[in-house]
Amino acid sequence: MPEDTLTFSEEDIEALSQPYNDALVIFILLNKVQVKHILVDLGSSTNIIRSRVMEQLGLLDQIIPASRVLNGFNMASEITKGEIILPVNVIGTIQDTRFHIIEGDMRDNALLRRPWIHSMRAVSSTFHQMMKFPTKDGVKTIYGEQHAAKEMFAVHDLAQVSTPPISEKSKDKQVTK
Repeated sequence: MPEDTLTFSEEDIEALSQPYNDALVIFILLNKVQVKHILVDLGSSTNIIRSRVMEQLGLLDQIIPASRVLNGFNMASEITKGEIILPVNVIGTIQDTRFHIIEGDMRDNALLRRPWIHSMRAVSSTFHQMMKFPTKDGVKTIYGEQHAAKEMFAVHDLAQVSTPPISEKSKDKQVTK
């Protein structure tokens, strides 16, 4: 196979915690600061970053005001606060990336979506928990942070809520369907 061929193998999954159904979560460098909990998502065409992250990076004054309506999978809408172009550094490869900034709460600090993935010429695999992309120095691999994905998307059992017993009088008022 040519050196720049992007392939995945069974060996790539040997170190993963099994069983799993994890999203691909990585970390990146923004302004030379490591930012964790970055979700790689092929399902949308907009890179998104939380306003809180911009504040922590001290970049609020560099946001370009721009309103854009983003619709989630359940058609809930979110209006962006603005946008910014940031150099995203993954394992030494830097790509200027346009992010739309949102105030809303989300489990991750940012979402890297199709525009970034395509500009990197990357191929991601949630099954292998990694991304691979070609560079002039050969193929580079970004490994997913499987433990972070498990933390971020954990489903917790809800505590059982005790309900008071139904009195004889209220039983008569119950509606059954």
